Amino acid sequence: MIHNEVRFAARAGCHQRENKRSAGYGTNPICCTPICSALLCSLVAGLVLTFAIVVMPGIRTLGNLDFLKSFKAMDRVIQDNQPVFMLVWLGSALVLLASTVLGIWRLEGLDRVLLVVACAIYIFGVHVPTVTINIPLNNRLQSQDLETMTESALLATTEMFESRWMRWNTIRTEVATLTTVLLLVLLIRL
Repeated sequence: MIHNEVRFAARAGCHQRENKRSAGYGTNPICCTPICSALLCSLVAGLVLTFAIVVMPGIRTLGNLDFLKSFKAMDRVIQDNQPVFMLVWLGSALVLLASTVLGIWRLEGLDRVLLVVACAIYIFGVHVPTVTINIPLNNRLQSQDLETMTESALLATTEMFESRWMRWNTIRTEVATLTTVLLLVLLIRL
């Protein structure tokens, strides 16, 4: 008897999944947004992780002047609106927001919670710090005439810039990675 109940419950769960797909979430072209969100957020997570574990430690081995000049050069590429970077960075937020709006109406229970939480932590843990902390730090560095600074001024600029930028980049890395995990869990559940 218990064995039949378990089999019935398993079949019912299977039908619920099929019904969810046939209701359009898995087959509707608009509903590929969770897949695009996971892809774009994972690319952003990889980008900020690469800065955290390779780029910044690598250029930190240079002297203060070369470290700051190297960072300015990389940041200039971004600030000049490098198209692939902009597509990935801005696209990740826009597609995730679109996914969430669609998901609020199309998903239920834990699936909806996963998507809303992923969106909230991503926007407030990756994009808000970028706009309020990392970009202002970058802009302040861009405005510096490094060639005319003394060694002590370069050291002070490096210390002011690097520790705060890296702290917030680490937070962005952790949040972008967590967002990607939440989106992958959602996709598995769908």
